[in-house]
Amino acid sequence: MDLVIFDLDGTLIDSEKIILESQFETFARCGFRHPGREAGLGVIGLTLDIALMRLAGLTEPDEALTATYREVFGRMRREAESGDPALDEPLFPGVAAMLVDLAARPGLKLGIATGKSRRGADYIIARHGWEGLFATIQTADDAPSKPHPGMILRALAETGARAGRSAMVGDSSFDMEMALAAGVAPVAVSWGFQPVAGLMALGARHSLAHAGELPALLDALVNEPA
Repeated sequence: MDLVIFDLDGTLIDSEKIILESQFETFARCGFRHPGREAGLGVIGLTLDIALMRLAGLTEPDEALTATYREVFGRMRREAESGDPALDEPLFPGVAAMLVDLAARPGLKLGIATGKSRRGADYIIARHGWEGLFATIQTADDAPSKPHPGMILRALAETGARAGRSAMVGDSSFDMEMALAAGVAPVAVSWGFQPVAGLMALGARHSLAHAGELPALLDALVNEPA
């Protein structure tokens, strides 16, 4: 394989608690009714303003809603840094070892495609000591929101990778739709924020029960028909 691209929230990091708590407080402060946990998790992966727009049932982004969320999320992240474990954003089991394994493979490049801002992605990379690990990092600041294929197309262009020898690993319908639109292999994770059965129904070629399964799957994908 040439390139493996990862989503962040729900795929590499477990950010459910801080994101949902930020949504709940934001909606309360702005006078909106939050539709509940499942709906809140269902928009994670989209660019923030679009995610909040959909969650609130609006037809266009609301600047005040987006600004309030950023304020609330920033405060909660500072609380997590000060020692509140309830708002932490840990790696999912097996992710650290899996990335070490893949990083050691000659010729294989790793990438990120996330609905986070560049600042948000940089924070996660610095926090986990991933500087230099990813050859390409695509964020909400760089391309249209998922499921538009722009993030993956930019990643392919930046790395020189071939779509037919690349994969997108994610936990959302937006990741799978984006991968299919860009012509890369869509790989679903079972531990994320959306049910894996729905991702398979959308066209995910494979699903992972544990992060440690990915290296062997990549070996199989090299010889798998497109």
